[in-house]
Amino acid sequence: MSTRTAVVAVLLVMSGIRPAAALDRSRERSMPDRPVATAPIESGARERDIASDTAADLDRAPAAPPPDSLVTRALARSPSLAALRSRVERARALVPTAGALPNPMLEVMVQDAGFPRWTVGKEEMSMIGPQLTQTIPFPGKRGALERAAQADVSVASEELEAARREVAREVRATYARLYALDQERRALEAGRELLDMLAATVRRRYAVGEGEQEAAVKAQLEVTRIAAQLDDNAAERAAAVATLDGLLDLPGDAPLGRVDSLPAVHPPAPPWADAVIAGSAEVAKARAQVTAAERRLDSGRRALWPDLEIGAGAGFRGALDPVATFRLGLELPLWAAQSQLPMIRAASRELDAARADLRDAEASARAEAARLEAEWRRSGAQVPRYAEGVVPQTNLAFDAARSGYLAGRVDFSTVIEDFRMWFEARAELARREAERYTTWAGLEAATGGSGASPANAGEGR
Repeated sequence: MSTRTAVVAVLLVMSGIRPAAALDRSRERSMPDRPVATAPIESGARERDIASDTAADLDRAPAAPPPDSLVTRALARSPSLAALRSRVERARALVPTAGALPNPMLEVMVQDAGFPRWTVGKEEMSMIGPQLTQTIPFPGKRGALERAAQADVSVASEELEAARREVAREVRATYARLYALDQERRALEAGRELLDMLAATVRRRYAVGEGEQEAAVKAQLEVTRIAAQLDDNAAERAAAVATLDGLLDLPGDAPLGRVDSLPAVHPPAPPWADAVIAGSAEVAKARAQVTAAERRLDSGRRALWPDLEIGAGAGFRGALDPVATFRLGLELPLWAAQSQLPMIRAASRELDAARADLRDAEASARAEAARLEAEWRRSGAQVPRYAEGVVPQTNLAFDAARSGYLAGRVDFSTVIEDFRMWFEARAELARREAERYTTWAGLEAATGGSGASPANAGEGR
């Protein structure tokens, strides 16, 4: 017996299924031989060898890192998060400039009383010299602009936080998907070993005249179906690993070891609506956008207030004494109807939209909380039901069908039907466990970890 067959046999015994017993070999020798269709069996063996390549490589690979370490790596290496961090820093760098004074204006003034004759130094009113002017925004304008820019930093920061949570959720959900696929592969491999033993029994029975060729063909058909399912499983796993590699900023074909278990999770008892609304990054981002819109509207209204302009200069008159000049100006908002007022109306509509977006974000958060609660209750009921009821019952049903077939009480179609239930029960249990972990990951993303925490112990079959 090969090492791999021995391992599968141990798994079958642990699952409550006994390996099929061989028929009485002396009885086989006493019966005349009958021809057996072996070509389909050999073809299936070739299919099995092809499908086994990926599974064998995966069995030899080390176990995958725990999901939290992958989340940490993704948060540090994700290109999308790096881009958002840069945008936050950009917004933060713009805050001081928003409330800064405009640059002063330096001018050269020439005043010639006898123009076009040059009379500087000859006429008292003729002079040349520099002038410096500075625009002074009306008191309160600069502070309003700076507060609006600071609100933009808050919006960018909340966008970054929402993206961080989504990356963490995607990593955990993909990890759970890989767990379900790897458990399905294990069940397929164990099932293939079972069918190999059953097919050998069917061939022996047909050879000694105790079975029909239909049973041999059905056995081989099921082996072929498993080979196809293994190929599908390998393709789906490769796609899931590629998704995870993208989140980790790794090459798309970077391998990931087998996922043997999922961490145990213990979220708080529902209802979760208040926790989700209070901790939702999308709601926080919508609130920040409302604040930013309010501050832009305030800044727009202050733009109606006139700016001041002050200036000073010196006039040189040759041999005559120099002249000092001082200026004070006030902006006249004569064209406010074409400039400031439309901007105020636009800012007001933007504020209305931001408030509507906030209501929508809160409604979406409540809906998400309800969805997560429903999925958690379903998983909480289905995982024990499958682990403690469906899986053991399919063990018994499949074992009874095999025994009945060997005793001649049931036909081989019943064995195949019970085998499929045996496999589906294990695959469905893994999917239910993955759904439970994915639901917890969704709650983590929705609340920012405000109550749901994974245990250190692993969980899995």
